Amino acid sequence: MRQTFVDTATALLDDDPRTAVVLADISGAAFAPAARAHPDRVVNVGIREQLMLGVAGGLALTGLRPIVHSYAPFVVDRAYEQIKLDLNHQGVGAVLVSIGASYDASSEGRTHQSPGDVALFDTLGGWTVHVPGHADEVGPLLTAAAAHDEPVYIRLSTQHNAEGRPTTGMQTIRRGSRAAVVAVGPMLDTVLAAMEGLDVTLAYTNTPRPFDVKGLRALGHSDVVLVEPYLAGTSSAVVSDALRDLPHRLLSLGVECVDLRRYGSPEDHARWQGLDAAGLRQSISAFVAPGGGPARGRG
Repeated sequence: MRQTFVDTATALLDDDPRTAVVLADISGAAFAPAARAHPDRVVNVGIREQLMLGVAGGLALTGLRPIVHSYAPFVVDRAYEQIKLDLNHQGVGAVLVSIGASYDASSEGRTHQSPGDVALFDTLGGWTVHVPGHADEVGPLLTAAAAHDEPVYIRLSTQHNAEGRPTTGMQTIRRGSRAAVVAVGPMLDTVLAAMEGLDVTLAYTNTPRPFDVKGLRALGHSDVVLVEPYLAGTSSAVVSDALRDLPHRLLSLGVECVDLRRYGSPEDHARWQGLDAAGLRQSISAFVAPGGGPARGRG
């Protein structure tokens, strides 16, 4: 996904004189050829993430379309105030593209983890959030985001599905009778493995904001399991509001709001969080069983 992002952003710099890229050292080497070709529109501010967002806001005010890039905890958590003030408050947009996701860089420790990034954008409102599940989804999402002036966040991950599904909105993968399971971005293949033999509907989205409420309701289930690769419960209010006129049950699965104080691999963290196939199967099976309730997560 990261290489596809670099390639697509470089092509946009070549093709669209309105496009600019703002970095804070991360991926600086990958964008070096683009910086040589477009020194006025590839800006590397060094290890100054807050400044990176300030520069992006200034570029947007001049009519450029800035693409801002770093690890999620640096571009979102660390620079949240600048996102709020230099973009939202100024009434301008940018395309923020992160790597690292919730725990892709778990070997670097807690400083490189950002499970709460999407929840932070919910406090601002008005942001489109894309969580691609495959590299083939990155190019179309970034190209579309660069073509307008609204605020967009694209969350890249090293975890990925076997097949790309570039269409945004709710996509039905398979039908069942017991409940609807909605997998966000790179969680799809793990959810598929967890659901083997379960009589449930499976849907996929790479765009949790704005959430496809119409698509969710079209699934036709009042029992819903939401599996997101970031903080558990991030989209629970949106889903509950979408079903507010119906008696419904919701199980929200994701990264728990707890600091594990561990390193380990991304696979270790998925297992510790119950987000591997075995953990998801246990949670989903208990929820859809007759008389079942939420086994873990937020319901």
